[in-house]
Amino acid sequence: MPCVYEYSRPALTVDCVVFGFDGGDLQVLLIRRGLEPFKDRWALPGGFVHLDETLDEAARRELAEETGLREVFLEQLHTFGAVERDPRERVVSVAYFALVKPTAATAATDAAEAEWFPVASIPPLAFDHAEIFAAALARLRGKLRYDPLGFELLPPKFTLSQLQGLYEAVLGTALDKRNFRKKVLGFDLLVPLNEKHRDGAHRPAQLFRFDPAKYRRLKKQGFLFEL
Repeated sequence: MPCVYEYSRPALTVDCVVFGFDGGDLQVLLIRRGLEPFKDRWALPGGFVHLDETLDEAARRELAEETGLREVFLEQLHTFGAVERDPRERVVSVAYFALVKPTAATAATDAAEAEWFPVASIPPLAFDHAEIFAAALARLRGKLRYDPLGFELLPPKFTLSQLQGLYEAVLGTALDKRNFRKKVLGFDLLVPLNEKHRDGAHRPAQLFRFDPAKYRRLKKQGFLFEL
């Protein structure tokens, strides 16, 4: 027989902070809600967890349904459970942050549209999503200094200038060019390619790729990625 619980139980949702890098600015993907509450307001992609799925599965499903994004880097961030965070009912949300390479996003289900915004100029957000976004940005900035997850935001082939531009965009500060290049090349995790990147009138720049297999081997040996 089904169990009957004496106490009410909160609903469970997932919310995803999706970051992308367009070569100049760090961006976050938002959806415009097509349903109440907060209809027409911008919000993070997310939704209710189904009874037959894990939290990770729910987060990936919601991303695919609301933005069309699949196969992205996804990491659990934090649980948000303020009593009145959702006007519909008692809702607890498990937040994630995702990193994607530049891509198109399409709105679906209860999202009227999906759009990328520079993290420095996001619109007012529904629910407590501004708090979730701030926590995700702080996590990304902190992890970037000891984990090479930033390469998830770059194309497979990139220049050192593009790599430095990414770090400056995420960290929100200028970095010394000579010291940065000496540091990242000293890790011996970048593979130089027999290709050059041409950008207007500038001299062609050497292209590199990141070697994730070598990083995993070194990490098992105690290697620390510190910038």
